[in-house]
Amino acid sequence: MHGRPWGSGPPPRWGARGVSWSNARRVRVLVRVKSLSIYAIGDVQGCLGALEALLEKIRFDLRRDRLWFVGDLVNRGPDSLEVLRFVKSLGDAAITVLGNHDLHLVALAEGFGKRRADDTLDDVLAAPDRDELVAWLRHRPMLHAEGGYVVVHAGLLPQWTVAQARELAGEVEAALRGPRYRSFLAELYGSRPAYWDDALLGADRLRVVVNAMTRMRFVAADGAMEFHAKGAPASAPRGCRPWFDAPGRRSADATLVTGHWSALGLRVAPNLLALDTGCVWGGQLSAVRLPDRQVFQVACPRG
Repeated sequence: MHGRPWGSGPPPRWGARGVSWSNARRVRVLVRVKSLSIYAIGDVQGCLGALEALLEKIRFDLRRDRLWFVGDLVNRGPDSLEVLRFVKSLGDAAITVLGNHDLHLVALAEGFGKRRADDTLDDVLAAPDRDELVAWLRHRPMLHAEGGYVVVHAGLLPQWTVAQARELAGEVEAALRGPRYRSFLAELYGSRPAYWDDALLGADRLRVVVNAMTRMRFVAADGAMEFHAKGAPASAPRGCRPWFDAPGRRSADATLVTGHWSALGLRVAPNLLALDTGCVWGGQLSAVRLPDRQVFQVACPRG
């Protein structure tokens, strides 16, 4: 518990000119006037208290601001259920792309995959609004492209242009949202094929897209994804490098906004905003305001 102001009831009201959090004991109103801002936010992973603190720090205004979440709203942290309910309640003010933990929750809810010892998803799976929340999550995009930015959880394979990546994300989204989505989820898990080939079809094709966009960190010289190493770039396996450092990366004409890689940490570069700063591990939850790229961070107590 993080002492969230609305307890187990509805989420806070985000006023037209400020933030209003209220319950029977507390009413707090912040009044201000500001122009629209977009804030890209790193991996929340069920850390509701940190998300509350970050939104207060940026003075989030529901009617004037937009939030772009890089995925992994859930898992490992203590409040996955309340994070889902809250972000869903923001409506069009928030866009969240799918991360590997989000897809893991969807698969578990549909009877696929295996629960892991460090999963913290039981509150979602047992919730009375579970089906509504999982359906909402299943309809989130794999990728969001707007104004020269591309939001994707892990990254894009170096040989993909942004246009190709958008098309491939659309294929996965159609499978997730379509009438045969359970068949897609049944084939979701696995690390093979580890490389992209335009000739790939069916489950193999979609699995490569999902793995690149939600799991990838390092790639080999031949384009194969390496899924075992999770450390900092300096610890790259022999013959591998971070996906964003691959020579000739075809998406380098856009700014990619990513999460997923806590060991990479915050990186603000001309064509990369990496925002996973390890909140769930006791690090920080980070936001970057666009387009001026001002960084906002709040500390996250571990656990």
